[in-house]
Amino acid sequence: MEKIVVVTGANSGIGLALCDRLLSEDGRLRLCLACRNMKRAEAARTALLACHGDARVDLLHLDVGSARSVLSAAEELKARYRRMDFLYLNAGIMPNPTVDIRAFFKGLFSRNVVNMFATAEGLLTQQDQLNSDGLQEVFATNLFGHFLLIRELEPLLCQPGHTSRLVWTSSSNARRSAFSIQDIQHRRGKEPYSSSKYASDMLSMALNKHKNQQGLFSSVICPGLVMTNLTYGILPSFFWTLIMPIMWLVGCSALYLFTSNFNLKPRLTTSPSRHTDPDFHQHFHAYAVQRSRGTGLYPAGVFRVHTSLRPGLRRGVNTNSCSGLSQHWLFLQKPESLDPRAKYQSLTSGLGTNYTEPRRVSNVCPRQILL
Repeated sequence: MEKIVVVTGANSGIGLALCDRLLSEDGRLRLCLACRNMKRAEAARTALLACHGDARVDLLHLDVGSARSVLSAAEELKARYRRMDFLYLNAGIMPNPTVDIRAFFKGLFSRNVVNMFATAEGLLTQQDQLNSDGLQEVFATNLFGHFLLIRELEPLLCQPGHTSRLVWTSSSNARRSAFSIQDIQHRRGKEPYSSSKYASDMLSMALNKHKNQQGLFSSVICPGLVMTNLTYGILPSFFWTLIMPIMWLVGCSALYLFTSNFNLKPRLTTSPSRHTDPDFHQHFHAYAVQRSRGTGLYPAGVFRVHTSLRPGLRRGVNTNSCSGLSQHWLFLQKPESLDPRAKYQSLTSGLGTNYTEPRRVSNVCPRQILL
């Protein structure tokens, strides 16, 4: 039976690299590129078919930052497919990023240098704005739109006797310190990207608690530092050229000092934490209903409470060989074997070996995740 795989934000960067890896792994799957820019989506489809001539690649218009677009796309998916095996929640934005150059050079010669490169803590701020639905743009695109899509697609994702998977693209920049329960959309802060990614980590764990028994499993991945359009939006390309040798040396040193083995099998074991809020799913659901009713976009009561790339693909796309690694690795795993509270990180050793490592999601605290 062919697998149905939908990837949001699939026309470039990590999303396109992932699609190439998936088609290389299983040429029989049916792949759907869910993208905002259909011209770029068509170009991505052409590039994929040039490398995978017999592949079945569909296109879908989806702007996860627009509730109307999400609802329309969900209806289209339900009309096309009878089930869904994988939904990769990869689309995301980081608008108007600004780097504190002074903080960068100060951190470069401090004890915090490894953490600074790993998480960009203290370095990145963004200027967010309201979208057409009256929501903060980053929150709507990186979190709310994907949650709305999941809820709408439950008839395809939660079927008796069938297992479906959600895979969220998170970030090492996802930090609890950037997230506030009193400001879930991050209207008053300057780190909406970090806040939205931390919230998606929490939402993934909550979905596992409430949906695993219905056959729906959620995982979170962190692709690490990869050179994509989003990355180049932070700093000019010449600056990346200048600092890349420094980052490589820091990364190699950190791996040499702190990494004991490179094992692709999950080796992180965690037990249910007393800091985990069991009702995150319902709280976020209630918030979503409130927002949807407020914008008049969602009928009351509808919610249910409960890579290395081939040469032909390289232009304008991330060519880091680690790109899409964790997403592809999760595609090969049985969901029951994965830790529902882990974030699976793509890493590269100093010798150039790519591997996936599970890490505990950062500092879960009940007051921070009650919505």
